[in-house]
Amino acid sequence: MRRPVAPPALRGSKGTLAGLPVALVGALALAGAPEAAHAAEYTVAPGDTVSGIAARHGLSTADVLRTNGLGWSSIIRPGQKIQLGATDAAPAPAPESPAPAPPAATGYTIRAGDTISGIARTHGTTIDAVLAANGLDRSSIIYPGQVIAVPAGTVSSVSAAPVVDGLDAEQVANAQVIVRVGHELGVPDRGIAIALGTAMQESWLRNLDWGDRDSLGLFQQRPSMGWGSAAEVSDPTRSVRVFYGGSSDPNGTRTRGLLDIPGWEAMSYADAAQAVQISAYPERYAQWEAPAALWLAALR
Repeated sequence: MRRPVAPPALRGSKGTLAGLPVALVGALALAGAPEAAHAAEYTVAPGDTVSGIAARHGLSTADVLRTNGLGWSSIIRPGQKIQLGATDAAPAPAPESPAPAPPAATGYTIRAGDTISGIARTHGTTIDAVLAANGLDRSSIIYPGQVIAVPAGTVSSVSAAPVVDGLDAEQVANAQVIVRVGHELGVPDRGIAIALGTAMQESWLRNLDWGDRDSLGLFQQRPSMGWGSAAEVSDPTRSVRVFYGGSSDPNGTRTRGLLDIPGWEAMSYADAAQAVQISAYPERYAQWEAPAALWLAALR
């Protein structure tokens, strides 16, 4: 069921949920006033985007795409020649009743483990708004170091997440779910700490939409092993309840959670996590025992 998972600090550059490489069309446009004049041809430099090139030369992204036979999902590469076309077209007349300006967007640099859903939640916006602002869809991939536009103000109010040492806002939000569900079920603090550390080892406390084989979600539960459908194991609250198990386990007796393990309270931290997860690397859970206790103390 499990895959080898390195600690967050060692994570590579594998993509997460939705996004595109920095050189893709539709990424965050470069700031600055349009140039008054330009050559008819432009050589793509590292980090360029079609939208940024168009903005610097006073052109629309759609015109540059059309001139070069590109689409919104096309990739441009350093050294590629881009035809810029003419810039003398008269500006379109302003509409009589202009629509309200869209919320201002801010630039966000992707970090290892980020997902579009987590970025949207952290910034008080929606997944669809972030996707639309960057010309992405739900099958797109994002990469560490990529800069995306994040619309602001699309959610009326967002509760400020508590600051927890070592965790970002997305991780804190998922840790809060683990703590909240644990309290609702009457799970002892040590059991909640085991759940926190297990989720950190399995997914970096992120609700991942990828994993080893069909593993998904906070605990990398596998639909093929009976943990639930892809949508169910990707539901943070449900996946936490399934990890805890017990009489309120959504899976009933189909899977075995922590509370279903006889004598789990007397087991070592790593052994208790392993009894639920059946990982190929059971020794890796132990490294999160001390940090998980601190996270629990901060979120209790």
